[in-house]
Amino acid sequence: MTRTESVAAFTDLYLPTVNGVTYTIQLWRERWQQRRGSMSIVYPKMEGYEPEQGEYPLRSVRAPLYPQYRLGLPSVPDGLETPDLVHVHTPFSVGFAGIRYARKHSIPVVASYHTLLDDRASQHVSGNVLDGVKRTCRLYERTFFERVDHVTAPTSFARDHLLETVDADVDVTVVSNGIDTDFFRPVDPTSFRRRHDLPNDRPLLGYTGRHGEEKRLEEAIDAVAGTEMTLVLGGDGPAKDRLEERAAEHDADVLFLGFLEREELPAFYSALDVFIFPSPVETQGLVALEATACGTPVVAVDAGALTDSVIHGETGYRYQQGSIGDCQWAITRCLEEADRLADLCRRRRPMLSVEHSIEQLAAIYDGL
Repeated sequence: MTRTESVAAFTDLYLPTVNGVTYTIQLWRERWQQRRGSMSIVYPKMEGYEPEQGEYPLRSVRAPLYPQYRLGLPSVPDGLETPDLVHVHTPFSVGFAGIRYARKHSIPVVASYHTLLDDRASQHVSGNVLDGVKRTCRLYERTFFERVDHVTAPTSFARDHLLETVDADVDVTVVSNGIDTDFFRPVDPTSFRRRHDLPNDRPLLGYTGRHGEEKRLEEAIDAVAGTEMTLVLGGDGPAKDRLEERAAEHDADVLFLGFLEREELPAFYSALDVFIFPSPVETQGLVALEATACGTPVVAVDAGALTDSVIHGETGYRYQQGSIGDCQWAITRCLEEADRLADLCRRRRPMLSVEHSIEQLAAIYDGL
């Protein structure tokens, strides 16, 4: 078995955009270079970020439907040395460029299945058109992923979706994206609570991340409406105004903190009694893992990848999508079993670490 040293990662999503994909690529690169060798990054050039050594921006154009993103022109940058292996993280123009580059140089190519495209279709179309668009998305994914040598999926849910719903004929291994457990750990939240004027006399529930329609944060608001609980929402997004209106209409005690700096997140999670995650469209849900690593139990919808990421009765409780009563039951269980669940969350930390993921990746790379 050959030891893999150098990897080139091709991605349509990278800095300065901040999301789960860019976070994972950054973290994998950092830890791979600490443990093995080099990991170059090929990505679309965007204003607001200057490349570091080993990062190769491509000329880009504005992405249709998502104006906040850029599509890289499908090319290979000058100066990129041929690696032992290519890893593509997204199934768009830069991802296809990575596959072509790997085939041209006769080296293995691995792909990560980060996003379920058919689940995003409902954000843009509805009615009779939706089924056709979903079928097109699945055909597109199948065409892309069947061109690579191996696929990694962050959860068994994502793996099963690719194999059964997309019907791709591929070899898939579940490899968690992993998190930085040196950073995400239980900390003293006193200064964070004081800075954001969080109440001390009632249970605190919270969420941080994108405020989008697909995240279904209205279920979290409805769950605290008319109770003695406070919901703390970090982050921002297109649904924020509507969520603020809903909180006012339903007499729910909701605090909108806006975007939180990464350095604040361990204290944010540690300040909460329960992290609440109603989104059914995740392929992993990294924020649930981050909360768990900070010792905070998670109440999550029993759908999508959260069926894997939140262990029912151990790192939190799951509830039936759309059932506010079931969600409130799960919250109550977490509050009543706070000490037991917090202890189990902390015991789970080694399995959540990115080091564990890098070991699995190295084994896949070497095997190819």
